[in-house]
Amino acid sequence: MKIVRVQYTTKAEFANTNKENIRQIVNELRALNHPGIKYSTYVLADGKTFMHFDQFENEAAHEVLTGLESFKKFAAGLSASNPEVEPKLELPALVASTEDFFG
Repeated sequence: MKIVRVQYTTKAEFANTNKENIRQIVNELRALNHPGIKYSTYVLADGKTFMHFDQFENEAAHEVLTGLESFKKFAAGLSASNPEVEPKLELPALVASTEDFFG
C-alpha cells in the first residue's frame, strides 16, 4: 500500500478554481471505479489551504491517478497559480486502521 499526503495553500482568488479541478478528478475516478484508489481532499478553515490524503493499493494505482487528464489539468493549474505555500508531499506509513484497505 502507498499513502500520499500533500498540503499547500493557494491564493484566495484561486481556491474555487482549485476546488472545481479537484471535483473533476473525483468525477473521473468515480467513473473509473478503480478498486485500488481511495482519494480525498480537504480544505482547512482558511478556505485556501488544501490537504490531499490518498491511499493506493500499489504504485501502479498511484500512476492511474497521475495519468488522468483531470489530474494533469489540476497540477498544471495549481503550478501556474503560484501558490502561497508550495505543495509538500509526505509518504506516511500505516500503523493501524479500522478500515480494511484493498483486500
